Amino acid sequence: MADLRNYQSRVQTGEMIDEGLRAYMLKVYNLMALGLAITGLAAYFAFTFAVSDGQLTAFGAAIYTSPLKWVVIFAPLAMVFFLSFKINSMSVSAAQITFAVYAALVGLSLSSIFLIYTGQSVVQTFFVTAASFGALSLYGYTTKRDLSAMGSFLMMGLFGLIIASIVNIFLASSAMQFAISAIGVLIFAGLTAYDTQRIKNMYYEADDATVAGRKAIMGALTLYLDFINLFMFLLQFMGNRK
Repeated sequence: MADLRNYQSRVQTGEMIDEGLRAYMLKVYNLMALGLAITGLAAYFAFTFAVSDGQLTAFGAAIYTSPLKWVVIFAPLAMVFFLSFKINSMSVSAAQITFAVYAALVGLSLSSIFLIYTGQSVVQTFFVTAASFGALSLYGYTTKRDLSAMGSFLMMGLFGLIIASIVNIFLASSAMQFAISAIGVLIFAGLTAYDTQRIKNMYYEADDATVAGRKAIMGALTLYLDFINLFMFLLQFMGNRK
């Protein structure tokens, strides 16, 4: 009887961990989806106010052509660093609001893609990205293979990609840009699977609500960045320019 009770206790504990893990990952994905929705709406409405009858409005000229454009470009980067470094001292609600503000700033920054690509190609690329991201994230969640080694390799590739992108700003080489886009798709495809597994492994059933909430927000931010970067690199391949 004692053995039976011990077995039942282990089964119940395992079920509780599985339920807690599912709830934790569901929160991560819901927060990521909310961030993407905020980004999409911010990008759409920013472009709507920026362009009228094919011409830039005063608002559009300010955010696309004036020195203010550098603020629009670098504000999301400043915000993501702020959230990453300060989240452990922030309440969960404050971190969620900061994440939402960050997503809106990214949307403002990305609104310029509607000046370059047709709306139809942007939507098509988004759905291709969503399908690819879903498959890759599912693999990262379900695989028994340890992806840590792959993650280290991908992070080194990411740093190389950043350096190559900076160099190409000055070279303006179309061949190099094509290579950067291709490598970028591969890197962020791999990072999607790796980050999903890492976020899953971060779950700990004994975490209190605050710690679990912070982990979920940082997990959502990580996957959000993977999605956005995968989308942007795919858009360079699939997008139809105006």
